[in-house]
Amino acid sequence: MSRAERLLDLIQLLREHRYPVTGTVLCTKLGVSLRTLYRDIKTLQEQGAHIEGEPGLGYLLRPGFILPPLMLTEEEIEALLLGSRWVAQRGDAKLGGAAQSALSKIIAVLPGELRDPRDTSTLLVGPGEPIATGSLELPLIRQAICAEHKLHITYRDLKEDESSRTIWPFAVGFFDDVRIVVAWCELRLCFRHFRVDRITSIKVSEQRYPRNRQSLLKEWRATEKIPVK
Repeated sequence: MSRAERLLDLIQLLREHRYPVTGTVLCTKLGVSLRTLYRDIKTLQEQGAHIEGEPGLGYLLRPGFILPPLMLTEEEIEALLLGSRWVAQRGDAKLGGAAQSALSKIIAVLPGELRDPRDTSTLLVGPGEPIATGSLELPLIRQAICAEHKLHITYRDLKEDESSRTIWPFAVGFFDDVRIVVAWCELRLCFRHFRVDRITSIKVSEQRYPRNRQSLLKEWRATEKIPVK
């Protein structure tokens, strides 16, 4: 986690408490030392955050410190709500939790009159069948894409034949009934699409693939169309 992300997390934690919260509690939630916490609080205070308190007594964030202004229309807010609800219901647990956390941060800095759509929005995500993706596959795949690392997988095709592959994953397609990994396959020497529910084993390699994911994505978009099945 970068320091900027940690500072934003600290602000969000302080926003969640109406009464002073101890440094020990904040350190536990952030996974940092007291020394680091004191330094981060000082940095936020210097940037204009109205944080009151001191070591041993606890800290309280007074109203007045917000993120840079978000000029959102009501339709833009509705779009964010609908998207976050879809991800929360159809993504894996980690991605769904991230969607809820991001939405809470956005809602927290909106004027009071624009916060109501969170509970009164009439755009709803319809029910769907649970998608079998495994509990670890998608987080591991996203981790590999972010780090541009190769994946070693065992894949079962539609004929139920299994093969071992080394792939360069660079995107994930989210459909109502399947999740598809878009990757360069070292076995076939071309772009391939792998259904996550047909990956029977997966391991993130320590080796990075030789091209960056942006160039792979650009080339794939120019030559391929992702299949639904």
